[in-house]
Amino acid sequence: MSSKPVILYVEDDIESREILRLLVTNIMGIENLTIFEDSENFIERLHALEPQPNLILLDIHVPPYNGFEMLKMLHELEEFADVPIVALTASVMNEEVQQLQQAGFDSIIPKPLDMDKFPILIRQILQGSRVWNVIY
Repeated sequence: MSSKPVILYVEDDIESREILRLLVTNIMGIENLTIFEDSENFIERLHALEPQPNLILLDIHVPPYNGFEMLKMLHELEEFADVPIVALTASVMNEEVQQLQQAGFDSIIPKPLDMDKFPILIRQILQGSRVWNVIY
């Protein structure tokens, strides 16, 4: 990807937010990370971001809108048609992964996040790959 990564992460769990912040900013050196602690007014807050994200990471279990509902909102916005939307979830059984694929997520990254593999997966996604292999 030619432009610098601009990442939005929607996550209500404080520990997950801090781990991802550490991985993205300290280990990967990505400066532009925004974290929403809930999904309230999701689209309005998203549109207010400058610059707009070129990667969106969604926890599946976030109030008031879950990851599937936020994904649906994003799919209704033309300007995010080419932005990878990644599910970050601990729910990685085969049927759950299939449900995420069918819903239209571009990739999945399992939680808890693997400190070594997470940066590799993010780079692959930013380069246009779809990541569905959830086995560490």
